[in-house]
Amino acid sequence: MKNQKVGIASLGLHFPQLAMSMEELAKLRHVDPNKFLTGLGCDKMALCPEGYNIVDLAADAAQRALSRWNGDLKDIAMIATGTESAIDMSRPLSAWVAEKLGLQGNIRSYEVKHACYGGTLAVRQAVEWLMAGVAPQKAALIIAADISLYTPGEPSEATQGAGAVALIIEKDRPLIAEIDPISYPWSKPAFDFWRPVGRAHPLVEGQFSLHCYEEATRECFQALTQGKDAAEVFNQFVAMCFHTPFPKMVKKAFFVLGRMYGWEEEVIEKMYATKVDPTMRWNRLCGNAYTAGLWIAVASILCGMPPGKAISAFSYGSGCGAELLTLKSGVLAEQAAWAKDVEMDLMKRRYLDANSYEELRKKQLHEG
Repeated sequence: MKNQKVGIASLGLHFPQLAMSMEELAKLRHVDPNKFLTGLGCDKMALCPEGYNIVDLAADAAQRALSRWNGDLKDIAMIATGTESAIDMSRPLSAWVAEKLGLQGNIRSYEVKHACYGGTLAVRQAVEWLMAGVAPQKAALIIAADISLYTPGEPSEATQGAGAVALIIEKDRPLIAEIDPISYPWSKPAFDFWRPVGRAHPLVEGQFSLHCYEEATRECFQALTQGKDAAEVFNQFVAMCFHTPFPKMVKKAFFVLGRMYGWEEEVIEKMYATKVDPTMRWNRLCGNAYTAGLWIAVASILCGMPPGKAISAFSYGSGCGAELLTLKSGVLAEQAAWAKDVEMDLMKRRYLDANSYEELRKKQLHEG
């Protein structure tokens, strides 16, 4: 068991075909663009065109991961989707995706729900399933996919986004990243962000949600560093990835973390600038992708990384639950085959002006 390596063997991302700049949204809402650009750290929001839904987004990412995987489709024995954008309260998103991909047979197929934490829970379940040895030589297809939309004009509107990440998790093969079987979870029931059945958009307690995120960050990292020198632990990581509702939220939480350890502001700022900020380059261009948010950051920072480098990955989901994972880059990270897909998606997408955006949102509200 000690020599087993479980992790990401293939990776696929997909961003939808539309986007809008924060400058354009600011113009529409008659506010200073810096409120979004600097205040939130946002740059662009990804948007789905009419007729393109969460099934399409998730399946497109999965198809990319499968196309580069050095394995056989018959060896996929688990399909788990983490999402809070499901289109059915009974039939799991995994079934819709499997149908599009032509996957059926001796496969465990299900959906995981815990707000933005759902994708990470699915990843952990795949890791533990493989470590248990109950399905030798098999692999799991894990998809984190979401479309984040809010009521037009609400403060959260500027954090909207969309994206999907598909991970093929398997054991004892060349990997993009090895996932440590030990992780650090924490949860505390709360109503910081939720969407009752029948509501098109979520309800958000902004300041309380930030408090919950910060508290979960402290608890998970305290579990990681307990009995150790925190600076030494942090310096083992070449990068530290976080679930990213918006970049400024991550920065605030990281500074809370640094102050908890008693570090000077300059030390925290330098560590944030070198280990955290670079992980969010794609998040800034797609907005909040909920379950996919953390894994977009992980995929981004793994691009071109030489083997054996350690990174941390902090996942948070409102409600609230969190988990801190650690990963180590594998031999396939350096190739970064998935990066070309992202570059193509970002280059080809069409940017909406204020009028086009309002028309799209009216159609989406009508569909909802």
